[in-house]
Amino acid sequence: MDLFVFLNLNELSLAMSKLSMYPLFDMAHYTVSVMALKEQPGAVEVAQRSPFACWFSSMLYCFGGAVLSSLMLAEPPVAPLSNDRNVLMASLIWYLVFYSPQDMVYRCATILPIRVVLSGMKEVTRTWKVLGGVAQARKHYQEGLLVMIAVGWAKGAGGGLISNFEQLVRGIWRPETNELLKMSYPTKVTLMGAVLFSLQQSQYLPLQKHHLMFVYTVFLVVNKARMMLSGSSSWPFSPVEGAVYRALFAAQSTDWTSAAKAKAPVRTPASDTCAAAKTDVNAASDSQNGSAVSDTDGNVLRAPGASGEGSPKSGLRNKDQTGDQEAGSNKKTD
Repeated sequence: MDLFVFLNLNELSLAMSKLSMYPLFDMAHYTVSVMALKEQPGAVEVAQRSPFACWFSSMLYCFGGAVLSSLMLAEPPVAPLSNDRNVLMASLIWYLVFYSPQDMVYRCATILPIRVVLSGMKEVTRTWKVLGGVAQARKHYQEGLLVMIAVGWAKGAGGGLISNFEQLVRGIWRPETNELLKMSYPTKVTLMGAVLFSLQQSQYLPLQKHHLMFVYTVFLVVNKARMMLSGSSSWPFSPVEGAVYRALFAAQSTDWTSAAKAKAPVRTPASDTCAAAKTDVNAASDSQNGSAVSDTDGNVLRAPGASGEGSPKSGLRNKDQTGDQEAGSNKKTD
């Protein structure tokens, strides 16, 4: 681009594209990833109860993108773990973050200037991971634009996309935290990078690879530092995202909601019917229990069962008493 030549950034972008991620940038990536795991609810208790489960979760945080992209391309998912040097480095960082004396390593890494530097270095590795995933997919599907986007997205943000599986390792099941339901900032920015690098690799974006790497990396680092220093987690393209959602999806969802409300029958409580039914129920219960009922004039009315006139047993007793009186009178007459 002429702009890069004008600003003398062509050589800088070309030198940055040849930058090696090992060991400093990989170390920063592993440190920030393991720290993110430790800050999850219940992670410290899992580390004390089952160190192996905690270590396995840490490896998923560190190499989850490579594992997921390998699965998508039908490659061995354990291939990313074949690099013993990186696995040993990630394991050493995991041990220091979780089990260092007095929690010294974690406390030092959480100091704001140090954490900003580590997070910025991790964002640099995100560019290389997204580009690596796109190039890996292009080897198998040169014309598969969507495949390149999906694999690049998975390799750059795989730790978040497989978070539900990682939670199962720690004995937690929270499907509502699925990244596809509510995307976080790393997932969104990685998807944007996957789209840009896929378009560039497919010759749809007239931009050289090292120039795009430079622009995308600077955007990631600057925005991440801004978010950490200001304490904000806002997505820079939230206004654009909201406008697209309202234009394409919000109107239809509103129409569906209004149509559902129009079809639903409107039910109003019949107060008179409910009151009459309640009165009948009370009257029936009172008649069974033999309680007194008042009429509209305030006179007390006895239920048939209360006075004993309507019951069969009272009739038998009256008949026996009448028979005894007649027998006594006959004896007196005799």
